[in-house]
Amino acid sequence: MSNDFIGSRDVARCAIELSLTESREEEQRLRRAFEQRGIAAAAADFGGDFLPGMMRIVERAVVAAKREHVIGESHLEEGGVAGAAREALNQITHKALGMSVGGKIGVARFGEHVAVAVFFSIGLGRLDEVCIGMGHRAI
Repeated sequence: MSNDFIGSRDVARCAIELSLTESREEEQRLRRAFEQRGIAAAAADFGGDFLPGMMRIVERAVVAAKREHVIGESHLEEGGVAGAAREALNQITHKALGMSVGGKIGVARFGEHVAVAVFFSIGLGRLDEVCIGMGHRAI
């Protein structure tokens, strides 16, 4: 795929793939592959109670994106990632409300497109529900 044709769907796909990684090694390998295509990416793990953890999840997405130079220090870029993270969480709130979640946040960016994906297990023990949420913003 040429960099000229990378759009919001491609960036969203990268964020989802990153959120699905099972290990740090797989995550790093995938980030290097994205980097070769000009796509910046970051990931962060999360676990805990969903409702009180929503702001921490958004913060982790922003901090990971800044740490890996997916975004700069601009409030527009931080707001873009935060907004996409909130959108991703809104998509799974009805399943996760009042439950414990654990999983990974994936952030990807190419040009003006930034996407945040959250992939979580929701629930207790072996009764987990599996959920994915996706948010996109243009910066």
